[in-house]
Amino acid sequence: MEEQQSQPYESFAHRHHHSAENVVTLLEWLLVAFILALVFQGFAVQAFQIPTGSMAETLRGAHHQFRCFRCGYAFDTGKDSYTLDRPQCPNCNYFQPPHAIGSPKNGDRIFVLKCIYAFFEPKHWDVVVFKNPTNPRDNFIKRLVALPGETIQLINGDLFIDGKIMRKPLNVQKELWMPIFVQDFQPLDACDNFDEPIRHGQDTHNTVWMRPFKNENGSEWDLQPTRYSLDDVSDKQHFISFQTDNPNEFRASYAYNNSSGYGYRPVCSDLMITFFAKGQSPDGCIGASLEKYGVIYSAQVNFAGSLLFTKTVDGVATELGRPTLTGGIKPGIFEKFEFANVDQQLVLRWGQKRFSYDLSKDISFRTQDASDESPPTIKIFASGPTEIRHIALYRDIFYVGKEEPALRATVDKPFTLDVDQFFVCGDNCNNSSDARLWSVEGIGNNGKTYRTGTVPREYMMGKAVLVYWSQAFRPPTPKWASKWVPKFPPMIPNLSNIKVIYGGSEQLY
Repeated sequence: MEEQQSQPYESFAHRHHHSAENVVTLLEWLLVAFILALVFQGFAVQAFQIPTGSMAETLRGAHHQFRCFRCGYAFDTGKDSYTLDRPQCPNCNYFQPPHAIGSPKNGDRIFVLKCIYAFFEPKHWDVVVFKNPTNPRDNFIKRLVALPGETIQLINGDLFIDGKIMRKPLNVQKELWMPIFVQDFQPLDACDNFDEPIRHGQDTHNTVWMRPFKNENGSEWDLQPTRYSLDDVSDKQHFISFQTDNPNEFRASYAYNNSSGYGYRPVCSDLMITFFAKGQSPDGCIGASLEKYGVIYSAQVNFAGSLLFTKTVDGVATELGRPTLTGGIKPGIFEKFEFANVDQQLVLRWGQKRFSYDLSKDISFRTQDASDESPPTIKIFASGPTEIRHIALYRDIFYVGKEEPALRATVDKPFTLDVDQFFVCGDNCNNSSDARLWSVEGIGNNGKTYRTGTVPREYMMGKAVLVYWSQAFRPPTPKWASKWVPKFPPMIPNLSNIKVIYGGSEQLY
């Protein structure tokens, strides 16, 4: 009888002892996890929030989102920039009305690999987090453009290292292209009155919008809002040219910044044009030309399977190269045509294939012409039955603006880095406090100072690798609860804005 009564008590004591062990074990695991999290954050990966727009559009600080009232193109403007002037659409140049502003979005949140540079050397074009040399309590984020021992110059918008052009990796270049015209975003009224000037409402603050591509004399392109087609079966080449009455189209401006002062920015002639093309005849061709410093550079795809690079100076054309397109071209199928003149290099992409020509090897290449402020000419040409769609024109980043001359690393002031010194610039170079403009020495411990315009190695904190939270959505508040329930904070992830932050790479554009 006593044995039967003691069994439940022993079972209860066993369970109680077992539960106490579980609690202790759980606390131990939580303590270990907490310590590991601290170690991981301190030495491996740490989250940062972007404070300013100096790296826009790659990384954004606090900003406003806009969807252009005239063409529907989406763009962002820095929170501080909006208070100074009305935002201007980078695609159709429409100044947004005052009521277009919405609630500001927080800066992008990123992951940074800490201590990576203790094991691997930094690379050109890495996006790095470092202590601000002039105020080490602040963390800055910029793009690394020059390494120890190198001589850097920023000449006519391009980066030169030890006297040679420094070209950007493919994925970095893709981040830095800025729109001039995107055919997929045009005023809705243009679909009904494509040949007539378009003014949105009665806003006299804005200029009218005109179709930018127009036929040249004798050309027979049929220019519709969403497609351009050519039906001529002869071998005559028909040209359309980009014509704009806006003198600021090609200037080194940023939609993210205040739109005032655009007219004082330098003209950028590192350009890229893209579209999808379909040819019906093997005797036909499609091509485009981009002007730089008075020289017309052209790329042509012959539907029989050959390519052609040319340059035209003072009306005289010279062949630069004639690569062969292996596999030929299938008629009646759209392929992407992409032609860029960037970083002293011509790059033609047809479908998935890439061809390039190095202009820096051309002894007659004109490196700069500061007196030329006229917009470059852009043309598309074709022969034989052809159709093109989704045209887009972009320009490259342009370092060093006229309105705020750099203190160092210019054509007249080459800057050579010593051991353990790095040079950084913001992608939004018109609105970035970086190594070009720092005017005081860096501050170290115990009265130590660092050379003005450099980031010392010991201040390099890590490499930015991922945007994990950006422009989150705010859950809607039910109407029946809106009177007593406050608005929810933005908490729904915007998966489309999660992206890898690209840096140094061997694969050039």
